[in-house]
Amino acid sequence: MGISNKVTLFYNAPPIIFERAKRLRENMTEAELKLWECLKEKKLLNLRFRPQHPIDIFIADFYCHPLKLIIEIDGGIHLSETNKAYDIGREAELERWGLKVVRFTNQEVLNSLDQVLMNLEKICIDRQKELQ
Repeated sequence: MGISNKVTLFYNAPPIIFERAKRLRENMTEAELKLWECLKEKKLLNLRFRPQHPIDIFIADFYCHPLKLIIEIDGGIHLSETNKAYDIGREAELERWGLKVVRFTNQEVLNSLDQVLMNLEKICIDRQKELQ
């Protein structure tokens, strides 16, 4: 992988972020694992998703590079005012890279996976059209 590909695929993520991403991949939550089973091996629209993917100073739960699409799976901690504010700022930073962020809760993934997958499929199709 050349330097220019690393810049675009990882958005200049520093080495420490790669180390943290690896640890997160080894310790995915139940909801992340459940969704990953449906995304890996190009199962959704033949798109490649990467789990716990470094992007700049952040780590995306799932990332699809051709669509510049990030999927975040949020646990209860994201409901606090502090974390809501952080997530808003984080999303704004990611959007500056031209990335789109979509969010689902742990409960949505664990209890309504079919609905999440239908929503994701629509989001991916719409995103493909946007980027054409």
